[in-house]
Amino acid sequence: MSYTIKDVAKKANVSVATVSRILNNLPGYSEKTKEKVLRVIAEMGYQPNAIARGLINKKTKTLGVLLPAVSDTFASVVLSGIEDMAHDLDYSVMVCNTDKDGIRTMKYLQALREKQVDGIIFISEFFKDEYYNAITAMKLPIVLVSTKSPYDIPFIKVDDEKAVFDGVTYLLDRGHRSIGMIAGTKGDTIATLPRIEGYKKALKEQNIVFETKKVVYGDFGFDSGIAAAEELLEQNKDLTAIFCSSDEMAAGALSYLYRMSIRVPDEISLIGYDNTKVAEMAIPPLTTVGQPLYEMGKNSVRMLLELEEGKTESMIMPHKIAERETVKSIRK
Repeated sequence: MSYTIKDVAKKANVSVATVSRILNNLPGYSEKTKEKVLRVIAEMGYQPNAIARGLINKKTKTLGVLLPAVSDTFASVVLSGIEDMAHDLDYSVMVCNTDKDGIRTMKYLQALREKQVDGIIFISEFFKDEYYNAITAMKLPIVLVSTKSPYDIPFIKVDDEKAVFDGVTYLLDRGHRSIGMIAGTKGDTIATLPRIEGYKKALKEQNIVFETKKVVYGDFGFDSGIAAAEELLEQNKDLTAIFCSSDEMAAGALSYLYRMSIRVPDEISLIGYDNTKVAEMAIPPLTTVGQPLYEMGKNSVRMLLELEEGKTESMIMPHKIAERETVKSIRK
């Protein structure tokens, strides 16, 4: 049998308003009354409806998450951190897959508004003006993960330029001088261009001339890694190493090199970016520049809830190189 708040109030011999105040941690009752009402709730197995409670305290204890591809290993790790932290704080999460081109984003923003979510976490996708205008109209707090915007919106991400600089320097320190790069989506100012800048700066620091033919583009996915590796090796016969802007593209490059009977790392070294499960499961296991994706997800929930109190700042998270078996030293 499903009980209502009226049933609880009747059995506890208090008003419906008193039960509501107790459920929402509002003042106006004695400790003895609170204990009695909570005991009745436990005995009846009463489950308060989140929307009904939201009518009182204007909160639904629900967060909306917008991400470009639910199946993407990068996004799934971030989402795991979000869901774990939300669960610990007694929040629910509504996940919206906006697809890679974001054409569904506006529809999902409207749906989240109708569901009366308490805030929105926006992952990875380029943050367009129309998104900002819609969210501003909704008057909801928002946090960006692994992306940023020209607006005053708090974000959490790593320093992509510095992370790639460190990754390419790792290869340079091991004797590699002819290093190719599989970059992300061409023209992407958030994830692609800063990473290319990091690659260029690492080369420049060791007086190596940047060559445009040594940079090819993918879309951060596995299939594009295959195509990009083929293009890169056709254009550059002297490569000893490849830096990939995602683990999934690195896995694609590994697949192509395997089919071409090019041994990794004996004939060519390979390094990825993200440190997802893909890197661990690759054969051989992939050396990669690691982002703390799970922690980024957890921290984004904290940031979102603190934003309502006006004390949230953007956060640059640390990166590190996860050494495995795809990089060989060729120092003389």
